[in-house]
Amino acid sequence: MHFFWGSCDLAVTRFSGRRAPQHPGGVPHLPDDVAREAYSHEVSSCGFWPGGGPVPFPAYYSYAYPMPDGFGAAPVRPSAAFFSRDLGEFVLPYDEVRRAPSPDAVLLEFLQSTYEAAAELGRWDRPALERQATTA
Repeated sequence: MHFFWGSCDLAVTRFSGRRAPQHPGGVPHLPDDVAREAYSHEVSSCGFWPGGGPVPFPAYYSYAYPMPDGFGAAPVRPSAAFFSRDLGEFVLPYDEVRRAPSPDAVLLEFLQSTYEAAAELGRWDRPALERQATTA
């Protein structure tokens, strides 16, 4: 879990373990050398944004770098989630989660389905990367 630089969102990132193509830079308010280091390896990242700019409402988001072919068209859950072509990421409005009968389940469904889309379409070695939850 990390506090994202240059903004006020909380995020968690999973890595494939493989190097990514060099990030082109050009992200507003983010030095190119920081972007290149942050995205030096393939990632699936998700988090919470309190709102502002292109997303004027509180929302959860999920993206992959590099974005695998077909990622934006992947069937993610819940149905309120959508892919923003402007942002290049999936968005789930906070109010949709807040109003759900089981907010934790709805949020987990979004986080897991967007990760699975990134990992499957990116051909990550999921068995080597993932562990099954164990109970004590």
